[in-house]
Amino acid sequence: MAADAELLIDRRRLRRKLSLWRVVGIGGLIVAVGTLGYRVRGNDGFGFPAVKPQIARISIGGFIAGSESTTKLIERVRDAGAVQGVIVSISSPGGTTTGSEELYRNLRALAEKKPMVAFVDGTAASGAYIAAIAADHIVARETALVGSIGVLFQYPDLSGLLDKVGVKVESVKSSPLKAEPSGFTPTSPEARAALASVVGDTYAWFKSLVSERRKLSEKELATVSDGRVFSGRQSVPLKLVDGVGGERQAIAWLETERNVAKGLPVRDWKPKSESDFKLWSALGMGADLMGLGGLATRLRQAGDETAGLAQGGMLALWRPGSADAP
Repeated sequence: MAADAELLIDRRRLRRKLSLWRVVGIGGLIVAVGTLGYRVRGNDGFGFPAVKPQIARISIGGFIAGSESTTKLIERVRDAGAVQGVIVSISSPGGTTTGSEELYRNLRALAEKKPMVAFVDGTAASGAYIAAIAADHIVARETALVGSIGVLFQYPDLSGLLDKVGVKVESVKSSPLKAEPSGFTPTSPEARAALASVVGDTYAWFKSLVSERRKLSEKELATVSDGRVFSGRQSVPLKLVDGVGGERQAIAWLETERNVAKGLPVRDWKPKSESDFKLWSALGMGADLMGLGGLATRLRQAGDETAGLAQGGMLALWRPGSADAP
């Protein structure tokens, strides 16, 4: 009897182990299939290029900070023989000036090889407008927000707070303007003037880019470059965009003006995951696998903005309620 009882116990233990491994195996299969689906959405899963003729959609959203994965994505679209045209779908308040410049130059290289149109699906302000003018034609929704042509340099002044808590920061500098502004002491007039010079130079670069790409006179440029945003409807007579409408109107322009074949499917092309497994991208991937696309996008945007702000530098960014100065 004792032997039968021990045999029964052993069998129960074996069943529990088998059940555990079945659960682990099924879970691993679900994750693998989800990850595979996530990669295939980029239309070049498994590392193979897309083969069916199509229009590629590149989405620019959130904070623009410069991204190696986005650069590689644009290069893949540029080199894909199946891509007959490109829609750059934009909904972003902008970002860093350097990130916006990098995105603009990459998109211009793409536009030199593929017919490309920009579609403002929400907001194309500041750095995001820099991305939009990389295209030869811009379509915006009537209620979209466009413009905010200007740059911004912000930094905290903690000197008053430090005085209250009795903290004084000492520094030894090679010259008066080294490491200015520091945030620990009030900004000197000389340091403020030096910063204003850099901001003014970058602002001039931004305006010259808009003037060149949108064919604006000095008077027309002055009207749109005071830092304001405009609606899509207002932007047409101001020559900031070429027409109002949805993505269908953007596609129609590719078909009629750039001889892209009619009826081609529009496929989303997305950046591949970064090689270094970062927290925000991991959270975004997890949300994507669970079918929470909106949450995944917000998580990735939070990661991009955090990384961009950590880099410092000037911003081409529209922030309602902030000192968005040209």
